[in-house]
Amino acid sequence: MRVRLDRFEIQRLFRMTQIAPPVPLATKLSLELEQPAAPYEGDGDTDTLELAPLPVRLATLVSILLPFAGLIIAVVLLWGVAFNWVYLAMFLGGYLLTGLGITVGFHRYFTHKSFEAPRAVQATLGALGSMAVEGPLLTWAATHRLHHQHSDRDADPHSPHTHGEGFTGFVKGLVHSHFGWLFMKEPENLAKYAPDLARDPLVRFLDRTFVWWMLLGLVLPAVVGGLVTMSWAGVGLGFLWGGLARVFFVHHVTWSVNSVCHLWGSRPFRSHDHSRNNALFGILAFGEGWHNNHHAFPASARHGLRAWQFDLSYLVIRALGLVGLAWDIRVPTADRQKAKLRAARAE
Repeated sequence: MRVRLDRFEIQRLFRMTQIAPPVPLATKLSLELEQPAAPYEGDGDTDTLELAPLPVRLATLVSILLPFAGLIIAVVLLWGVAFNWVYLAMFLGGYLLTGLGITVGFHRYFTHKSFEAPRAVQATLGALGSMAVEGPLLTWAATHRLHHQHSDRDADPHSPHTHGEGFTGFVKGLVHSHFGWLFMKEPENLAKYAPDLARDPLVRFLDRTFVWWMLLGLVLPAVVGGLVTMSWAGVGLGFLWGGLARVFFVHHVTWSVNSVCHLWGSRPFRSHDHSRNNALFGILAFGEGWHNNHHAFPASARHGLRAWQFDLSYLVIRALGLVGLAWDIRVPTADRQKAKLRAARAE
């Protein structure tokens, strides 16, 4: 699943900007730091969800089941004999690096432009995010912007709230929002949500080379495991723990922000959707679980807006800022936060 960006598509996007300069969606979202979002009223280009072609569905099924199978194999192999600190370190290290590649890179930098960074940092974050195996950068960013534009409405690609009433509707919505949406056909108008990114040569390179970064993220822990243990068993276990098992956990934690964080948790801020703060995924997803905070202030680099709301991604961004590798770090003012808190209490 890719945003098709051949030269004709790029030329079309440039012609669109020349005829009627659109405001990039990232800019539209960032304006919510200064003004409340308008209520959703629908538009004329809502896409109807339909099944993707069979090869796409099969590839998606493999991407979901293969990491799980790798985890089961790893557990069986480690039973009393095949587990040690080397594989634990590769699993946790890979989870941390690729998870931050998604949260700090794909999400907060590329999708929402919540801070600025030099090209080397952008490239590193983009490569690490690609190793998380959640799809090419352009598709990921455009889909997330589409989600914000239509959050918990019919055109939202992964809402749990648009699948009917009662227990059956709840289960359908939960499954769809967690991973079922990955089997759906890509919206035909998806490219319009990331014209700014499509014009960036680095983004296009990272998007075009996604498969190679994905493979590197799987091969590298296998090589490290083999070199540390000097054995073929180390190669296999490194691939399973640092590769497949790590991908499995990153996937399900990320997907839980789409599903769990639109179903369970608190809603302190006014937002025109069902986004919720969930403390468990605030920790596991490196701050992404403070989801109501994020939907209230999409362009904020900080999602954990309270001192007790642990936000590892923001701490990383602040650390980058301290050494000059990040700047223009955006956080909503105290007055803006209070205004949305009052609006939420009044509803």
